[in-house]
Amino acid sequence: MPQKTNDMLSLLTRIAEAVERLGPRPDTPLRLDDADAFVWHAAQAHLQPVTRVSHVPLELLCGIAHVRDQLLDNTKRFASRLPANNVLLWGARGMGKSSLVKAAHAAVNRETPNSLTLIEIHREDIDSLPDLMARLRDTGRQCLIFCDDLSFDNDDTSYKSLKAVLEGGIEGRPDNILFYATSNRRHLMPRDMMENERSTAINPSEAVEEKVSLSDRFGLWLGFHACAQQDYLDMISGYIRYFDLPVDESQWRAEAIEWSATRGARSGRVAWQFIQDLAGRLGHPLTER
Repeated sequence: MPQKTNDMLSLLTRIAEAVERLGPRPDTPLRLDDADAFVWHAAQAHLQPVTRVSHVPLELLCGIAHVRDQLLDNTKRFASRLPANNVLLWGARGMGKSSLVKAAHAAVNRETPNSLTLIEIHREDIDSLPDLMARLRDTGRQCLIFCDDLSFDNDDTSYKSLKAVLEGGIEGRPDNILFYATSNRRHLMPRDMMENERSTAINPSEAVEEKVSLSDRFGLWLGFHACAQQDYLDMISGYIRYFDLPVDESQWRAEAIEWSATRGARSGRVAWQFIQDLAGRLGHPLTER
C-alpha cells in the first residue's frame, strides 16, 4: 500500500478517535461503593471518593438549634427512603450552613451506616446536574447532592438547569436524590436579574412566582442570622469543653470578645478561628474525640 494512503488512513483514524472522545458519554450508573462522600467532576463525568469528610459534630453547632433539628429530621427521612424536601440554607456568612449539611450527613450515617451518600457539586458545574442525576438514578443509594455558596450572576443561564432539576422535569426527580444548597442570598439571583425575568415574561402578573424566585423551587428554606454575643461565647465554650482545652473562662472570655471586635463580626466561623488561635497558643492539638 502506498505510503501516502497509509498516512491518510492514520490521519482519519486519529480524527475518528478524537471525535469519539468529544462525543457524549453514555449515561452509565456511577459506582458508589468506594466511600460515603464524593466530589463530582463534570468535565470527566467522574466522582472522586472522599474517604474522610471534614465536619463539626452536631452538638458543637450552637445558636442554630431550630434549623439544625429541621435539617436533621429532613435528612433522616430521606435516608430512610421517605418523602423529603430539597433544602436551601441561606443567610449570614460563617453561621454554619455548610457545616450543618456535613454534620447532618455524618450523624445520619453514624446512626445507620452507609445509608446516605453525600455528593458535592461545584457552583460552576450546576449545568451538569441533569447528567449527574441521570447517572445516579439507578445506583440503589440515597444520594444527597450538595452545592455550597450557590448564586447566579446577570449573564449566567445555568440557573435554568437547576429550575428544571428541582421541579423534576418530565421524568420527575428520582426518589433516591435530594438537593441541598447554601447561599448568602435568599433568592439566589440579583434583584436586577429577577426584574429582567419579570419584564420578559409573556404574562408578568401570572409569572412572578414561576420566573422570579428560584428559591421557591426548594421545599424547605432555613434562615441563618448573625449571632448574639452570648451565642458566640457559647460556641467557644462548647469547643473548649469538646477539645478539653486547659484554660479558665476568666481568661478566654475577654480574649474571645476582643477577637470578635477586631474582626467586626460574631459567627461560628469567627469562634472556630479563635479556638484555633487559642489552642495554638496553649500548645494543645485539636484532636477529635
